[in-house]
Amino acid sequence: MILEDGTIFEGERFGAEASVVGEVVFTTSMTGYQETITDQSFNGQIITFTYPMVGNYGINRDDYESIAPTCKGVVVKEHARLASNWRNQMTLDEFLKRKGIPGIAGIDTRALTKKLRSAGTMKGSIVDPADQLDHSFDQLKATVLPTNQVAQVSTVTPYPSPGVGRNVVVIDFGLKHSILRELSRRECNLTVMPYNTDAQTILDLCPDGVMLTNGPGDPKDVPEAIEMIKQIQGKVPIFGICLGHQLFALANGADTYKMKFGHRGLNHPVREIATGKIDFTSQNHGFAVAEKTIDPQKLMITHVEVNDGTIEGIRHRDFPAFSVQYHPDAAPGPHDGVHLFDDFMEMMDAWKEQA
Repeated sequence: MILEDGTIFEGERFGAEASVVGEVVFTTSMTGYQETITDQSFNGQIITFTYPMVGNYGINRDDYESIAPTCKGVVVKEHARLASNWRNQMTLDEFLKRKGIPGIAGIDTRALTKKLRSAGTMKGSIVDPADQLDHSFDQLKATVLPTNQVAQVSTVTPYPSPGVGRNVVVIDFGLKHSILRELSRRECNLTVMPYNTDAQTILDLCPDGVMLTNGPGDPKDVPEAIEMIKQIQGKVPIFGICLGHQLFALANGADTYKMKFGHRGLNHPVREIATGKIDFTSQNHGFAVAEKTIDPQKLMITHVEVNDGTIEGIRHRDFPAFSVQYHPDAAPGPHDGVHLFDDFMEMMDAWKEQA
């Protein structure tokens, strides 16, 4: 594995035999590697796992967050060749081979993570040792990472997930299946729409609420979604998660910025300002909302990250709309924030009563 700053890590290949280039990031999750790899928010990225052993419980049918993962590669300290779990259907190695994703094991993931923390995320490449390294470095430096990640992972065609309760339109920016699971548990009747759906098409469905999902990349690369949010807020309740949170902030005049190395893991403490309650949360994002750009006449800050003070939640002062930077759907846990889905249900019910 090579990094754009000239660093070289030698390891053992597993998974697909392919050379790839992507943004190298790290996650501090101690479990949930299947959910992580299949999370479309990792589109185009090479995922470094800080937990030393990955693959020991295999791959199962229940923990997919998408069917066709689009991360570029997987980096681990130790790859477990033997998977032992009653739900196991295949090994991690076999899964990555089927999905065309290369992995590299046996490298010093602690050293790599410390480099990313000090220098920030950077381009990297997993290459075959037989390749000429000088040529590989030249290719790596010349590669321009794509900015259309949302278009790559969003559904192209609208589709329903039928229920018997509240009618919710889900805007797919790269959704995790766990979002659909939580809404389905609350018997919502779901219609999943592409990322570039216009406001009128959404409103024509007469939704009780709109969910803005997670997704990859820079929120400023999705201007059509920002315009759509401007046009629907105040007309229908809105709940945004992760990228949806950033887009909601942009639609209300705030700004976003690229973080040095982002938040990726399952152990991020978030404080609710109103109550002081701390939730441990699942997070996966490389951009954040800039606090100083938030207009206090429009938006109220509801949650902050305990470790670095970044904005983790906002609520509109005039309209039934709120968003959080973390993943209340978890998958894997912790599940401390799952109550936000219930808050969304209550918001939709209250709005309907006033109509």
